[in-house]
Amino acid sequence: MSSSTKTLCLITLFLSFLGFSMAARQLTESTQPMTFQYHKGPLLKGHITINLIWYGHFKPAQRAIISDFITSLSSPQRNGQPSVATWWNSIGKYHRLADPKKPTTTAATTTITTLSLGNQLIDERHTLGKSLTNKHLVELASKGGKKVNGIIINVVLTSSDVAVERFCMSRCGTHGSASNKKFTYIWVGNSETQCPGQCSWPFYQPIFGPQSPPLVSPNNDVGLDGMVMNLASLLAGTITNPYGNGYYQGPKESPLEAASACPGVYGKGAYPGYAGNLLVDASTGGSYNAHGVNKRKYLLPALYDPTTSSCSTLV
Repeated sequence: MSSSTKTLCLITLFLSFLGFSMAARQLTESTQPMTFQYHKGPLLKGHITINLIWYGHFKPAQRAIISDFITSLSSPQRNGQPSVATWWNSIGKYHRLADPKKPTTTAATTTITTLSLGNQLIDERHTLGKSLTNKHLVELASKGGKKVNGIIINVVLTSSDVAVERFCMSRCGTHGSASNKKFTYIWVGNSETQCPGQCSWPFYQPIFGPQSPPLVSPNNDVGLDGMVMNLASLLAGTITNPYGNGYYQGPKESPLEAASACPGVYGKGAYPGYAGNLLVDASTGGSYNAHGVNKRKYLLPALYDPTTSSCSTLV
């Protein structure tokens, strides 16, 4: 089974830390609009089921952080509070622009996708070993099921003791699709012991760039809070560029997508090495920008707004 894989690259993030990324400068300094193109391919829409494949050992409390995040995406929005659902609904702008026949009212900017949490498969025995290739990731993703009625996204989550091809070298996760388009998939790794400075920033000291103090993670788990940030970015990319011919900037093999086009931006005022002005939980000191279900708090990446050609943040 072949796959069309799009990588959540960290190289742009590293360059933005160093101040050499022109894309990051354009976005954070708003010097000029970024070229972001629609390549006429389909976007995912309608009812989408997200299946989780847990590979390796995760504590129940860690699995709850992710499952609550998925549930939060389609939960009722909180009045006056930035929420995970508010963040997700902004994806609807891509659907509206992709279909010019739709009205241009404010209501039309909300997403026309609904998400629900499906099956959760747990493989704590590392049945494919502790060193995985891209082929292994697709094999694991296929265990989540295939499309029958509706769309599915199979999410593979690897534990901190699992090494994955090019993990920590150029990516924290990736997304792609089966060759027959029966399912799309996402992989995200737990970087807590392998590369937290790369994949869990700003909750860990970065390897490169400005060395500002790390922030406290909202769920008191640097690895899992990092996974949420990367999963959020890849979900946005999967919806808006599922098959490599949707919305993106740059080369098809290494595109900048809805969230990865805004590297290192989480709140207003962000600049290389500074995540932006965020909310802080008075009781835990954790930094966040979105409320979720079960009183969860999360830090989610800025999304590129195709209607304004700029990065849009929740706070």
